[in-house]
Amino acid sequence: MRSRSFFAALLLTVTLPATSAEFLNPPGDDALNLPFSDAVRVGNMLILSGKLGTLPGTTELAPGGIKGEARQALENIKASLERYGASMEDVVKCTVMIADIAEWPDFNEVYVTYFPGPKPARSAFGANGLAFGGRVEVECWAEMKDRG
Repeated sequence: MRSRSFFAALLLTVTLPATSAEFLNPPGDDALNLPFSDAVRVGNMLILSGKLGTLPGTTELAPGGIKGEARQALENIKASLERYGASMEDVVKCTVMIADIAEWPDFNEVYVTYFPGPKPARSAFGANGLAFGGRVEVECWAEMKDRG
């Protein structure tokens, strides 16, 4: 049987350095008084809060049904990524919540135009009610690459 000190030493050799989370919100974002950060940066990962198809700076949904909301949600993601120094090409994972899974093909029609190359890993599920009566919400994670 190995000693506790052996296991403690082993644990120390595989423990990663501590990384602080940086909670990010654009200037003026507090006007909507929403109870979450726009994004959180942890190490080289940028984790975006879920984005609805709302018009920028409002809680008003974009017109055009699922396609209009999908396009606006992805534009909102694109704007957040760019605000923090990333792009759609840096996205490695998306989670999609959709109010009516029957609208999945229409969502995908828009989604693939934002990811024309390699596609991020993705999970999706039907939701019984999204904020503000939205049809779709998309959450993404991006890897922050050294652009230097």
